[in-house]
Amino acid sequence: MDVLRLAAFSQNGKGGNPAGVAFFDEMPSAEVMMSIAKEVGYSETAFLVKQGDGWRVRYFAPAMEVPFCGHATIALGAVLGERFGEGIYRLYLNDSEINVRASKSDLGMSATLQAPETSSQDAPQEYVDRILAAFKLTRENLDSRFPVRLAKAGSNTHLIIFLKDRQTLAEMSYPFEEVRALMAERELVTINLLWRESEAVFHSRNPFASGGVYEDPATGAAAAALAGYLRDIGWKGPDTFTILQGEDMGMPSRLTVRVAPEAGGEIFIGGEVRRIND
Repeated sequence: MDVLRLAAFSQNGKGGNPAGVAFFDEMPSAEVMMSIAKEVGYSETAFLVKQGDGWRVRYFAPAMEVPFCGHATIALGAVLGERFGEGIYRLYLNDSEINVRASKSDLGMSATLQAPETSSQDAPQEYVDRILAAFKLTRENLDSRFPVRLAKAGSNTHLIIFLKDRQTLAEMSYPFEEVRALMAERELVTINLLWRESEAVFHSRNPFASGGVYEDPATGAAAAALAGYLRDIGWKGPDTFTILQGEDMGMPSRLTVRVAPEAGGEIFIGGEVRRIND
């Protein structure tokens, strides 16, 4: 079976987060899709079937099904644009409906997704302390301007943690199985560790132990959750900002986020896509 391999949110034709994209006439069983995702070995593979005026999409990591995956959506958007032309494509997910816009860029194709609905809430202090201890962090390492919260994009939950300095972010490490178990307690998809460079630029690292992956080089779902989180806490920054991710992995990625300031307003995540020559 032919699985297309692309890197979403690439930066100047390099880096980005690899994703598989596979088209079918009928959606395979979950067991088959999980097996394909394991064989591909990327953090997610998207499976598409034509459905009415749009596409039915399911996403699988090597160890679990994910209700929504941002970088795989960007990758599949670019593929749809290549095959069927620039424009907006409707996507039917497990529990929501979104759109992705495909556009030509100087380096090939780019895509912008409309994120699912977002929400956030304070994270329990005892749970946060256990997460911090696993990462060898204390509350002294945190940026007090940004509270630690559980943030959702669709049904995906991410833990948002802002650090005081870039060096602490660069030195991130953690015991995989211990953190995987901690993430399972709250059904976290990723832990989003961040440092704010400026009002319009954030640096991010995303442990993805829950999906069987140590770290994600670019995470569109976490970017959407972050945008909703920032709006929820009353952040007064610009409506459009950049997330730089994957730098410490040698896979530099750039995510562009645009968020409507009103509660419940639309959030868009965009980026470049490059082909991977395996």
